[in-house]
Amino acid sequence: MNSLTDTNKSIVRRFNKEVIEQGNIQSFQELMDDHFINHSAPSGSDNGPNGMIYTFNHILRPAMPDLQVTIYEQIAEGDLVTTRKNISGTHTGELMGIKATGQRISIDVIDIVKVKNGKFVEHWGINTLPTVLAQLKK
Repeated sequence: MNSLTDTNKSIVRRFNKEVIEQGNIQSFQELMDDHFINHSAPSGSDNGPNGMIYTFNHILRPAMPDLQVTIYEQIAEGDLVTTRKNISGTHTGELMGIKATGQRISIDVIDIVKVKNGKFVEHWGINTLPTVLAQLKK
């Protein structure tokens, strides 16, 4: 790594693989600032670190135990890293009130993460989870 932006991109890749894909709590604690803010958290939900790990380890992973993260592109400038990725897996557990269907789920995501001192401090994102949920309900 020869620059801060390369280092920050590596931190975001590590978070995606170790935290989102593998559910590694130790990595989460190493990479997440105590004052982290998720600007994309649903209204009324926890927008701090606990809300973020809850989403991965209590909503997505139980619904898709074979969850995989595929990173397509990353662009970094200063302390911001934008990642276009896909979260996929087989719907073998309940997902937000929808019983397992056995179908393959594919959620497209674009995230912007602010990284300071090697930790996530802010997050903004959009994803296709609402569309996926609507399709599973049919």
